[in-house]
Amino acid sequence: MAPAPFERVGRSAPPGAPPGTCWESVIIPARIETITEQVMISEAETSADGKITKPAVFATETRQEITRPREESYFQTLCPDELTPDYISSLQRALAARGLYDGLITATLNTQTRTAIRRYQQELGIDSQTLSLRAARSLGLSAVELGD
Repeated sequence: MAPAPFERVGRSAPPGAPPGTCWESVIIPARIETITEQVMISEAETSADGKITKPAVFATETRQEITRPREESYFQTLCPDELTPDYISSLQRALAARGLYDGLITATLNTQTRTAIRRYQQELGIDSQTLSLRAARSLGLSAVELGD
């Protein structure tokens, strides 16, 4: 059985996160490249007249290199009690207005809604189907904190 959407929201937080806030993390996997090279083991031997008497010997060496380490990135989310059916309906309408959601307004976080959330957030640099607080604010669904 697949986990419920937003099931993990609020269960992990970065060090120093303000109390009462909810967070989610995204794992960016490491990138590993396999490098294969031909390495000379011994040089060719030649006779006095320049003819090859024994060819060079090569071996294939393969190694892996991490070209980008694994990263864990946190982003602030809405807390589960904020994700009411009315809020989710508004979210679906906001995503539909931007051409990202073409399903029915169901007030549920169905697969189409989660896919639309991911598409919207990718433009913000967040590759997740969990609604971030930043995306909710940019959609006009959550209050924006004013600076002092």
